Amino acid sequence: MDKQKVTKAILPVAGLGTRFLPATIASPKEMLPLVDKPVIQYLVEEAVASGINELIMVTGRTKRTIEDHFDYSYDLEHALRSRGKLDLLKEIKTISNLANIVYVRQKEPLGDGHAILCAKQVINDEPFAVLFGDDLVDSKDPCLKQLMEVYEKYQDPVIAVAEVPESEVSRYGVIKAEHLENNIYQIFDMVEKPEKHKEPSNLAIVGKYIVTPDIFENIKKAKPGKDGEIRLIDGLKELMKKRPLYACKFDGTWYSTGHKLDFLKATVAYALKREDLKEFKDFLKKFLENN
Repeated sequence: MDKQKVTKAILPVAGLGTRFLPATIASPKEMLPLVDKPVIQYLVEEAVASGINELIMVTGRTKRTIEDHFDYSYDLEHALRSRGKLDLLKEIKTISNLANIVYVRQKEPLGDGHAILCAKQVINDEPFAVLFGDDLVDSKDPCLKQLMEVYEKYQDPVIAVAEVPESEVSRYGVIKAEHLENNIYQIFDMVEKPEKHKEPSNLAIVGKYIVTPDIFENIKKAKPGKDGEIRLIDGLKELMKKRPLYACKFDGTWYSTGHKLDFLKATVAYALKREDLKEFKDFLKKFLENN
């Protein structure tokens, strides 16, 4: 059988963003900026840099601004051109040409697994990536590309994982796995927020996946949780009964943006990387010295 390449990615972005209220009353949490770029754009750029040529965003009723962000902005482009701000104009035009994006509506908030089912008709019978908006990775090679390399070798689903301190393991979903080679593991179980001293490992699941099309049937078989939501992880557990599931401990620094404190940490980290914001480091140093 010919090896299939991953050319599509699903981005489930229909969540309500309740952890960031009131900021997310009218603006999606995926549009919250890290410095001057929304979180969702970092994910789109990661996908494109990894070789993805079609993105399927599963949106909800309040997510229209995501579509607007990646669309042409004729009025803004005209204003920038007339004012001679050609560098900004070039940057804005680049955003609208980043990728071919398809939008699918999730009509009810029934979980990330249900969101993925909503995109089934666009995927057809091929492997695809899943990128969740809470997880960014700063790395030389895009995290998704690293996962794709593992998939190309094994032709089975791959999950991104990262080591976390033992004191923090209970905050995450973690894997029970056997180390195979280099940064690759075979997964035998996944445990959501394990009890202290009962953790199968300190390898936390990061919201980046490569999955095969048989995941759809296995998501349908998975039982909804207590909250009535259908989870991708439960579908993967079903799938794991029939085929191997791998983990890639990627090379890079993981930043979560799903909680306020984590979002602030990511904002500082990305700001400190910017050459045009060198003074921010001095500001932080003086601020900490005086407070």
